[in-house]
Amino acid sequence: MRDSYGAPSNHLPIPSSPPFSSPQAPPSTTIAIMSQFRAKKLDIGGYVNIRNIRDHTKRKVFAENEPERNALRYIIRNTTLPQRVRAQAQLELSKMHCYTRFTQVKNRCIMGGRGRGIFSDFRMGRFQFRLNALAGNLPGVKKASW
Repeated sequence: MRDSYGAPSNHLPIPSSPPFSSPQAPPSTTIAIMSQFRAKKLDIGGYVNIRNIRDHTKRKVFAENEPERNALRYIIRNTTLPQRVRAQAQLELSKMHCYTRFTQVKNRCIMGGRGRGIFSDFRMGRFQFRLNALAGNLPGVKKASW
C-alpha cells in the first residue's frame, strides 16, 4: 500500500465501521438533553462560544432554582422534622439537575471566553481587563502610579 506521495506505507487501512459497538445514545439525543435549559434567543452581551453559552445557561438555571434548593436544604438540615420528611427532601434534592448547583457555575471572560485569570468583579480575563482599563472603557479604573 502506498501513501499520497507514492512511498510505501506501513499503515493498515481504517475500517469503515468500528469492530466493537457500544450501547451509547445517538448524538441527537445527547444534544437535546444538554440544551434543555438553553434559551431560544441568547441574551449574552459579550463573546459567544459554546463555553460562554453553557456558563450563561448554568447561571440562569441556578438563579431560577436557587429558592427551591435552599428550601430543600433547610428541610434536610432541620433536625426537628421527622426523618421521613428529611429523607424525602434529600431524594428530591438529589433528583434535581446538576445545572441547579452553584458549583457548576464558572467565572469566564465575557470578552474572550477564557476560564482562568478572571477578575470576577468585571468578569474579564487579565489581558482583556488591561486593554479595556488602558482604553478607558472601565469606569473608576486607572493605571496605578506611586
